[in-house]
Amino acid sequence: MPQLTPADRFLHETYGVSEELLIMGREADTELSGVFSSINETASYNQLKVLAAMRDNRLSETHFAGSTGYGYNDAGRDVLERIYATVFGTEAALVRPQIISGTHAIATALFGNLRPGDELLSVTGRPYDTLLKVIGVSPATGSLMEHGIGYKEAPLTDGGIDYEAVKSLITPRVKIAAIQRSKGYAWRRSFTVEEINKLIDFIKSINRDIICFVDNCYGEFADVSEPRADLLAGSLIKNPGGGLAPVGGYIAGKEELVHAAACRLNTPGLGGEAGPTLGFTQAFLQGLFAAPQVVKGALMGAVFAARMFEKLGYEHMPGAFEKRSDIVQAAVLKTPSNVEAFCLGVQKAAPVDSFVKPEAWGMPGYSCPVIMAAGAFVQGSSIELSADAPMREPYIVFFQGGLSYDHSRAGVLAGLNELTMSLNRSIIHV
Repeated sequence: MPQLTPADRFLHETYGVSEELLIMGREADTELSGVFSSINETASYNQLKVLAAMRDNRLSETHFAGSTGYGYNDAGRDVLERIYATVFGTEAALVRPQIISGTHAIATALFGNLRPGDELLSVTGRPYDTLLKVIGVSPATGSLMEHGIGYKEAPLTDGGIDYEAVKSLITPRVKIAAIQRSKGYAWRRSFTVEEINKLIDFIKSINRDIICFVDNCYGEFADVSEPRADLLAGSLIKNPGGGLAPVGGYIAGKEELVHAAACRLNTPGLGGEAGPTLGFTQAFLQGLFAAPQVVKGALMGAVFAARMFEKLGYEHMPGAFEKRSDIVQAAVLKTPSNVEAFCLGVQKAAPVDSFVKPEAWGMPGYSCPVIMAAGAFVQGSSIELSADAPMREPYIVFFQGGLSYDHSRAGVLAGLNELTMSLNRSIIHV
């Protein structure tokens, strides 16, 4: 039987985590050593990739100076965006503090490149909840549909791509094919870079002019490469910000498509030439530099969570030994009270607002109340430790983040401890 470490004793004495659960955690660490080694290799590669991008673009301390007002001639912003383009293997990138979320980045890219009469085709089933209002599936002022842009979606089959459905829906009106890398709030696998690239090749074989767009949120640096898309978008308070970016988002891809998005973010005629950085450039760059190691810790935490859910008998996705494409771990907890207990435990392990009890509420953009444990330094930062769930059957909780493996691991143990205590039963199985 594994021996408890000083850290285990601290968790037991300070957070009340049971010794039985701590022993189970040590067993999981040993069982996952091979998976952890693979994650570390990926992080090492990505760290060198980011380092080389900063070197090749001649990053200098002078680039940390911010700009205000119009933001003209901001050399730091220009270097930051060239570095992002290099890291993501694209022609250009737009990296701005004016983009406040992943949904905002995605909406900017779509509005910038779609025109009345065009169609948007989602090829990975129904998009994440907040995008439904952007599209107009859920009515909202200023949606794509209100601007005369059509929409259709190819449902998934057994969690995978339905290639025949995708082919049948591609018509001359389809301008953008949208691919969601992460599972969002759906009970499905997140798609790997290889699967996404295969899908892009399939779409291009039908019509090379279709813009293949990838919602890259939660996936950056989970693999040694990023999707080979015409356009990518994501949030800096997720993976690429490394926990240091206090705001921001990015759009990367072909130069003309990024320019069109910049014209939407700013104004036609200005594009990306304007836009103040407001002193955030150093945090954006330092966060990007830290991101491969931060994502490593989050991935290890997600794998640990999967193994612990498995040991306790909860249905979960993905499995601990499956290939991962993002930092999200999902588990079916079956009842509202189970979800609330797990989220309470995760919140107790937070550095900020650890004394707060998470409660479900009507978050903007969601179709049902959502509970979220998120004691983060940056509001809404999903690369920091968090657990959230839409309060609807079958009551699936989504766990992600942690700026280090130690923190992510502690969050898993605290969450499971609260859950097992609420059940008032042995943790051997549910």
